[in-house]
Amino acid sequence: MQPRHLVLIRRLALLGACALAAGAAGAAEAEPPRRSNSVASEDPSVARVIVKFRSGSLLARAAGTTAAAGAASPQQAAVLSSRLSLPLANGPGLGPRMQALRGVGLSSSQLASRLAAMAEVEWAVPDQRRRAAAALPNDPYLGDNQTQVTPTAGQWYLRAPNTTWVSAINAVGAWDITTGSPAITVAVLDTGVRLDHPDLAGKLWPGYDFVEDRDTANDGDGRDADPSDPGDWTAAGECSAGEPAYASSWHGTQVAGLIGAATDNGLGIAGAARNVMLLPVRVLGRCGGWDSDILAAMRWSGGLSAEPVANAHPARVINMSLGSTGSCPASYRDVIGELAAAGVTVVVAGGNDTGLAVNTPANCAGAIAVAGVRHLGSKVGYSNVGPEMAIAAPAGNCVNLTGACLYPLMTTINSGNTTPGGNIYSDGFNYSVGTSFATPLVAATAGLMLSVDPTLQPAQVKSALQAAARPFPTGGADADVVACRAPGAVEQIECYCTTTTCGAGLLDAAAAVARVQATAVPLPTARIVIPGGSLSVGQSVVLDASTSAAQGGRTIATYQWSLVSAAGVVSLAAPTDGASVSVQALAAGTATISVTVTDSAGATGTTSASITVVAGNVTVDGSGGGGGGGAFAPGWAVALAAAVLALRFGTRRR
Repeated sequence: MQPRHLVLIRRLALLGACALAAGAAGAAEAEPPRRSNSVASEDPSVARVIVKFRSGSLLARAAGTTAAAGAASPQQAAVLSSRLSLPLANGPGLGPRMQALRGVGLSSSQLASRLAAMAEVEWAVPDQRRRAAAALPNDPYLGDNQTQVTPTAGQWYLRAPNTTWVSAINAVGAWDITTGSPAITVAVLDTGVRLDHPDLAGKLWPGYDFVEDRDTANDGDGRDADPSDPGDWTAAGECSAGEPAYASSWHGTQVAGLIGAATDNGLGIAGAARNVMLLPVRVLGRCGGWDSDILAAMRWSGGLSAEPVANAHPARVINMSLGSTGSCPASYRDVIGELAAAGVTVVVAGGNDTGLAVNTPANCAGAIAVAGVRHLGSKVGYSNVGPEMAIAAPAGNCVNLTGACLYPLMTTINSGNTTPGGNIYSDGFNYSVGTSFATPLVAATAGLMLSVDPTLQPAQVKSALQAAARPFPTGGADADVVACRAPGAVEQIECYCTTTTCGAGLLDAAAAVARVQATAVPLPTARIVIPGGSLSVGQSVVLDASTSAAQGGRTIATYQWSLVSAAGVVSLAAPTDGASVSVQALAAGTATISVTVTDSAGATGTTSASITVVAGNVTVDGSGGGGGGGAFAPGWAVALAAAVLALRFGTRRR
């Protein structure tokens, strides 16, 4: 009989978490609001760009602003307007070879892309509006000094670290760079998810239930397309002799909320990777789950398998808060290797065996194994240790032996003891602690990193996480706390982590994301050029994306055209995977067509254009979103020129 891999659920952690988490509670400190530096959405019809001309270029020399001169600032709108066939106006000069430009009828990103493609331009960037930064998300449990719920510290683990919560991961700092991209999917391989939890609304792709054994499944059937959690409660002795009865854990729902709960919705909690999408995949039920189910789910989640159905949203990160004792089996080693080759990062809980060896599959090569630490940064009593650990993250601890738990991890959960009840949040009495919950904080950070640079490979994700980690503290706990030692047969409770026992250091989401941002190559810019003129219904127009541009020395490798809306209005003629595509007008209406370009490193960029078909002719509008470009139909220049003059002489958008 093959071994089961039991989930590292709350029931394991609760056996000793509060009693083992020694040390006095520190006084919680209020923290000033951390504000976002994100820019406002750009106007798709008004362009503001800052451009710098190459030293020695004709444009620079024409203005008398060579690299050696540096006297007057360039004012080259007229020349550029003629070359680009666009009405442009000069903005302020910004020094030698640099000026601002204004235009209408296209976005700032589109104008910057066109200028950047010119040989005489060193660079061109949108002239963005900066404003007083917004406050933190309005999720009520994120902040400190809670009065309606416990813990008083709220979601302390997401905020910037201080002397009280040393191990906080500073997700709020990472949000200043990115709040996550919906294009990045994190799969949650667990007990399933309560799909009806209001703080997960809109965050879940359609998943799958891989639990084949009906006794384990507890939902009346085997594998199917319903990844919802029916409850994993067990009677005394059901899983093993002498084991007590357990209520349903709703473990997958807790993990999902920590990664990507809906954020800034005025409800409950914030997710660490606010805007990434979640893929719920059920692999665990009553008494845990079988390797065969878990391995099948891993391959399906990462897009390696289309059995039993195709996965429309392959994950870039897989979170596995599960495991059991033992060495890494060849089966997990091979599948993790396959996923790594496909660019999928696998993050696994290190285990809750009170300082014993790292569990499997966390100890498999290629996995990112996660250790758990207390709020003060020392190893939490129940966390395992070992050289396979990659990094440590807050796992929740109570400090006190009675009353409300002081430093658990607040997350989404259900109130049912057996079958589903109400959707609620864990708190200081119904608390979430365990390396199971440290793991999704690392998976979420990986999701944020990939949102900044989706070309990152798993080894690069791990390397950046470790390089950005903060050092483990060597003091601050009780006087009898010593350094953690290598795992053996004897349990060890709270201890000071080292790089050979708990990983490279404390997870720092802000530093990890900033590190990726500093080295990320910009994504390719997709552009659609539409020839001017009009078309009668039944005629066609060729859309051209050959001016799309890759960055950082890369090249455009592939093109893929698609009809986004209104298939009855126009049709795309095959082939749709070339630099251009023929579009035929069929009937009156408006259709949107997009092109996705992929560069030589696998990074993608997408833009779209709208085509409006009228009874006797067709007009085209290349001002679609996504940062792409487009030409314009005739007849626009006079009106746009007037708008340019208005921009130039004082009209200010509010």
